Amino acid sequence: MTTFEIEPGRLFIGGQWREAADGARTEVVDPSRGAVVTTVAEAGEADVDDAVRAARAAFDGGAWSGLSGRERGRILHRVAELIRENADDIAYLESLDVGKPITLCHAVDVTNAANDYEHFAALAHSLHGSNRDTPMNALAYTRREPIGVVAAITPFNFPLILAGSKIAPALAAGNTVVHKPADETPLSALYMARLFQKAGVPDGVVNIVTGAGPVAGEALLRHSGVDKIAFTGSTAVGRHAASVAGQALKPVTMELGGNAAHVVFEDADLEKAVGAVIKGFVFNTGQFCMGGPRLLVARPVYSTLLGILAEAVPGVPVGDPRRAETVVGPMAGEKHLRKVEEYVALARKEGGRVVCGGERLDLDGGYYYRPTVIADLPNDSRVVQEEIFGPVLTVQPFDSEEEAVTLANSTPYGLASGVQTGNLARAHRVAARLQAGIVWINDWAMLDPAVPFGGVKDSGFGREYGPEAFAAYTKVKSVVVSLD
Repeated sequence: MTTFEIEPGRLFIGGQWREAADGARTEVVDPSRGAVVTTVAEAGEADVDDAVRAARAAFDGGAWSGLSGRERGRILHRVAELIRENADDIAYLESLDVGKPITLCHAVDVTNAANDYEHFAALAHSLHGSNRDTPMNALAYTRREPIGVVAAITPFNFPLILAGSKIAPALAAGNTVVHKPADETPLSALYMARLFQKAGVPDGVVNIVTGAGPVAGEALLRHSGVDKIAFTGSTAVGRHAASVAGQALKPVTMELGGNAAHVVFEDADLEKAVGAVIKGFVFNTGQFCMGGPRLLVARPVYSTLLGILAEAVPGVPVGDPRRAETVVGPMAGEKHLRKVEEYVALARKEGGRVVCGGERLDLDGGYYYRPTVIADLPNDSRVVQEEIFGPVLTVQPFDSEEEAVTLANSTPYGLASGVQTGNLARAHRVAARLQAGIVWINDWAMLDPAVPFGGVKDSGFGREYGPEAFAAYTKVKSVVVSLD
């Protein structure tokens, strides 16, 4: 584990490190201890304007878009290499900032971020159009071109991964970027700015503005110099961001909230299913938009599965995220912990039975909550219908495949779903009917940069990862040449 000293963060604009124009700063808190670890610059509207102008100058000057796709890909490959070379530092920062277990930071966050840049580096030189056959006496073809300046706005739960899922395809396509990380978790974004410089990304191509969403984020959303908005966050804020983008007729990608159903049929391998179920709701302390907080279980195995969970869940290691054996760390902040407490209290009021957990864990002054399983709630319960975003699992029985699908699709969200079954035909049949952007069969959270993900309904629109994401950072131009 690294113990390097964390420098007070500054804004990264036009390749230069600088304080906010008004000198404002904000604290960064280690959620495992509730203690301030550093401060970072708090950008205002003037700072955001400077960052967008720097990105515009870099784009219009062709410092990045003017490079061949192969050259951009070479530099992005170097970014991936630098992430791997500095894995200890990055994992430490992500763990310190978010409260993630250090082991998972290495295995998931750092690994996926490096893979992300590597994947889009490979796609960078596949930016091409096509010839079109027409009855005109003309040569008609299309070109795919970068959009321009991209505003990337990311949340607190996966700072490194969700920044890369936007910045990597945006850069591969030739765009420039202004990144506004969550005000709670800015450290890995600032560290990545140094790696971009070291890899050879020209000044102004990537700019980092830390600060509050209602100030810096709002200024970035509304800036006339931004050509595309890529947002991950809550559905409520996403609606606002999409509305602002719509008024300016800007393209957007929205990856929003989730409340995924995990369906276990009676023919499932229960031992494997339990592992996937637990992973689905405790991973990242439940702060996972593609988590599986709603468990739907076929009635013949309902009691059995509840009993297994009651024994297994309390044994999941909860504690100091810097210890290698820890699986569940703290919530990312006090307000997130209070939200979970309020939902569990509501569950009890609505008649829910707490099978295990249901309380804070007093440890080192951190924001810990015990993984919690709740049964006997009606489907119209707010605890079932709304996104809790914590280590809480609700469990409901069903009597038929039709009922399972109806329950799974009964919330406003549609980001992810899962099916546990030994019947291959049923797996495909149910997957086709689930209203979700991604469906996992007999596991949970299998993700790769080649596989697109994103939501339907209140979980947003557009896709991240895969060639679908790459295409979303381009615009199509048609060229028609008369042959008369």
